[in-house]
Amino acid sequence: MTQIIYQVAVSIDGYIAAADGSVDWLSAFQIEDNDYGYAQFYASIDALLMGSRTYEQVIGFGEWAYPGKPCWVVSRRSLKVEQPEVRLTSNSPGEIIAELQAQKLNRVWLVGGGQLAASFRAQGLISEYMIAVIPMILGAGIPLFGSPGLQEHLNLVECKPFPQGVVLLRYLR
Repeated sequence: MTQIIYQVAVSIDGYIAAADGSVDWLSAFQIEDNDYGYAQFYASIDALLMGSRTYEQVIGFGEWAYPGKPCWVVSRRSLKVEQPEVRLTSNSPGEIIAELQAQKLNRVWLVGGGQLAASFRAQGLISEYMIAVIPMILGAGIPLFGSPGLQEHLNLVECKPFPQGVVLLRYLR
């Protein structure tokens, strides 16, 4: 069965990006020789899933950050895609899950954004949440979940503090 893991950094006030969509506020928390468990997490996933704005932001950084892993970009608009691993889709969350299962992809990282996460969460399709809480108040921005949805009880399975006040919270549905 395909598991969708929403792994994301969030400000204390619940934003995953600034109001302009930028995530440069995260750079203040980068520490040499400490990737906050990212390499281990990345090695554990089979594929990625992201919205079009997240994709555009990622390619704006330059070199493709996710080589060798298939990536579904969910968009209703046409996008220029140059990476061989990237598949553009406008399918519903349920249809995307069926595609992922047909390809026997077990662990899929939902990279962002908030609207895409909200659409998967509304259908009960996110099995795991890995939330890195960053000790920063943005005041406004793109929320962790783009729109209100169902109320859901989660089970905390890990709480790991890091230097500079970052805390990784891992929840299972």
